[in-house]
Amino acid sequence: MAKNFSKKMKLWKLFKKLYEIAAEEMILEIKDFIKKGEKVLDLGCGSGILAKKLKEKLEVEVLGIDVADQRIEKIPFQKFDGKKLPFKEDSFDTVLISFVLHHTQEPIEILKESKRVAKKIIIFEDLPENILGRIRCYLHLHSFKFLFKNTALNFNFFREKEWERIFKNLNLKLITKKNFNHSFSFLDPVKKKIFVLKT
Repeated sequence: MAKNFSKKMKLWKLFKKLYEIAAEEMILEIKDFIKKGEKVLDLGCGSGILAKKLKEKLEVEVLGIDVADQRIEKIPFQKFDGKKLPFKEDSFDTVLISFVLHHTQEPIEILKESKRVAKKIIIFEDLPENILGRIRCYLHLHSFKFLFKNTALNFNFFREKEWERIFKNLNLKLITKKNFNHSFSFLDPVKKKIFVLKT
């Protein structure tokens, strides 16, 4: 397992500049929903690049959490089991989940836990809205399984309406939703969406 995450860290280091550009573009899209001084949980923080940029640009307190320590940036970090968040209710103002839910085994359980520990949830997700997008999501899933030898992953890419049904069933109020078009969107047939939810 450690060897697999080492591969991922090498990929992050190799493409660090691109990840930094993407992180800055993501922050521009969500800055109106996060206030200065907020406590933010970056769930599935991976490299820590986004968390570091959040702290610098929005002046917030950020804690990264993930199933393994894959940081290439020095950010406050805590490991968890991928299911239960080790925090009390309302420990954070915001939980940020950026392109992570499709990698989790139980995305609905992760949303329930996020609802428990925060007042607001911001999600970035890939949506397989058309046939090309669906093919790309399948390729993404299977390449991830191959690269990191994680055969337990399921196809948890949902369409926009499916996510909205999930949010409604969890009593999460959808404050806003918008498309996320970054600098490299023209290379990717998958629709990327931002959901801002109130718990």
